[in-house]
Amino acid sequence: MNIIRTAAAFALASMLASAPARAVEFNAVQADQSKLGFTFKQMGVPVDGRFRTFSAQIAFDPSRPEAAKAGIEINLASVDAGSTEANEEVIGKQWFNVKAYPTARFVATSVKPLGGNRYELAGKLTIKGRTQDALAPITFKQEGSQGIFEGSLVIRRADFAIGEGPWADFATVANEIPVRFHIVAVNATSKQ
Repeated sequence: MNIIRTAAAFALASMLASAPARAVEFNAVQADQSKLGFTFKQMGVPVDGRFRTFSAQIAFDPSRPEAAKAGIEINLASVDAGSTEANEEVIGKQWFNVKAYPTARFVATSVKPLGGNRYELAGKLTIKGRTQDALAPITFKQEGSQGIFEGSLVIRRADFAIGEGPWADFATVANEIPVRFHIVAVNATSKQ
């Protein structure tokens, strides 16, 4: 009788151990580990920049990527365009016009699995009161309890009236600006 109970307990433990683990939803962004950068070309010379302050919301379950939700809001005044002079210029009326439009926003409308750890994130990007469709190829990888999302998208500054007046000349500052992101998230219920 003791042997039967032991065998049954062992069988139950084996079944539980081999059952697929419930996927974890990554939904708490770790702002201190996340980054948002960009590169612009001025007179053909690439210059790297970043935004120091932004907030992101993610709800991503790797077993159900189509149900994911994502959004990011960027404090445009937190821009670091490489120098104090550039920072002061870019927050002005001809560029971001942060007095009238202090934030930029991206809201995902769909996530399409592309195979492996690759996805296509589609959504709406709003800058200076103008909204455009945007596509961002992203990758996702899990490292321990963290989910790491990396991707990029290219914005055309003319679509958002970024760089008006004398700055509208694409020979001075290129129209296309690649924006890169590295977002780290954990599960809120397992967050320490």
